Amino acid sequence: MSDDSLVIYEEQMEKIDNAILWLIKRAEAKCALLVDRNGHLIGRQGFTQSLDTTALAALLAGSFASTREIAKLVGEPEFSVLFHQGKKEHIHISLVADQFILAVIFDDRTTIGMVRLYCRETADQLRDIFADQSGEEDAGGLDADFSQTAESRLEDIFGG
Repeated sequence: MSDDSLVIYEEQMEKIDNAILWLIKRAEAKCALLVDRNGHLIGRQGFTQSLDTTALAALLAGSFASTREIAKLVGEPEFSVLFHQGKKEHIHISLVADQFILAVIFDDRTTIGMVRLYCRETADQLRDIFADQSGEEDAGGLDADFSQTAESRLEDIFGG
């Protein structure tokens, strides 16, 4: 199994959904999505029925990847926030815990300042959720010897 695999349990997913819902209510946004850096949609809240959220998730990840290269060209390690302003719709995109992308779609009913403020607070909530998950896995997870032994036995049984 690769080191960058992500497992989100039902309890964490509920917390993630609640954090995103809190964000769109406070910021008066239309919707928000949480995406991993590989472009996989993790969570979404709000009015997303008219959006192709799977394609949007992949494009958000691609946008962040290309922006990372632009940042390097100008001497920055990375740009952690992107903002796109349209005539009616706007999107605020921010990096969370160096692993996730939080995208908020909003219109002129709110301001970019409100969205930025609540995105920062939500990013903190999400960091805590993922940090708690890591701590739970360390405290209550399988020890390395058992895991290695189990993997070895499975390879013996199924070949590999």
